[in-house]
Parts: sequence; structure tokens; C-alpha cells
Amino acid sequence: RLSDPNERVRAQAARALGELRDPKAVDPLIKALGDRHKLVRTEAAEALGRIGDPMAVDHLIRALKDENGRVRGAAARAMGEIGDPRALYALVAALRDRDEDVRGEAARALGKLGDDRALEPLIDALSDDDTYVRCYATIALGTIGEAALDSLIQALRSEYSDVRERAAHTL
Repeated sequence: RLSDPNERVRAQAARALGELRDPKAVDPLIKALGDRHKLVRTEAAEALGRIGDPMAVDHLIRALKDENGRVRGAAARAMGEIGDPRALYALVAALRDRDEDVRGEAARALGKLGDDRALEPLIDALSDDDTYVRCYATIALGTIGEAALDSLIQALRSEYSDVRERAAHTL
């Protein structure tokens, strides 16, 4: 029902396909990323993350440029779920998105990738204006491992109590 005239039906169809986690749904969901309605695009991105097929990564990277912040956030979250290293640079760029939810989802996704090439951008994100972003950046640094140890120790002296708390917990 991804072609239904009603956007809510299309969105629910995308959600259902994600819950099935059937790789045969990847192509129709990729097509749904181009739907005219933001709710459908959001559900399609989230469904692709649930399915976890790396074939969707390039399309999700393009979805990070969507006009709607919820769609961009869902795309970042999906790339974290998929865990494909091709998403790294797009997620690093998303740390500078105008929407704090997108920045937070990008930090969280980078944590799931666990790639030490994200170290410096995540350190920069510790100073983000948004608490959500700072917390996910701190947690993400913990997944990078030993390369982030010095940064987490420095984070214990952050002006932000949430960063200090997360750094202590992560260490």
C-alpha cells in the first residue's frame, strides 16, 4: 500500500514493512524515501534502519539533505542501525545540521559505527548548545575505545554537568 493515495496509509505500510524486516521491502522503501509527504519519508527511513540492509545507505545519505528535520533524523538513526562505514562522513556533516535532533541522532549513529575517524567531530559536539547532542556525543566517544580515552577524561572538566556525568559513566 505504498502507492495508496492517502499518506497515512503509505506511512503505515512503510512502518509495517520495517517491522517485517524482509529484505524484499528494501527497494519499495527506498522509493518511498522520495514520497511527497514527510511522514512517509520518515517511516521509510526508519523501516530501512530496522531491516538493516547496506544497500539503503546511499539513499539514506541523500535523505540527510531532506527539507524536513524528522526525515533527516530518521535517516541518521537508520544509518546507525545499519552500521555501514560509508555513512561516516555524511553523519559527521550532520553533526552541523541546523536541527538539534538531527545532530543528536548523528552523534548516536556515529557511536554505533565506532569509527575513530569521528573522534574530533564528536569532541567538538561536546560543546553543542543542545543537551541531547552533548550526551550522545559523550556516549559515542565511549564506543570509539582507547582513542577517545583522553577526550573523555577532558570531558570530566566540561562546563556542562550532563557531559561530566556521561563522561564519568562512560569511563
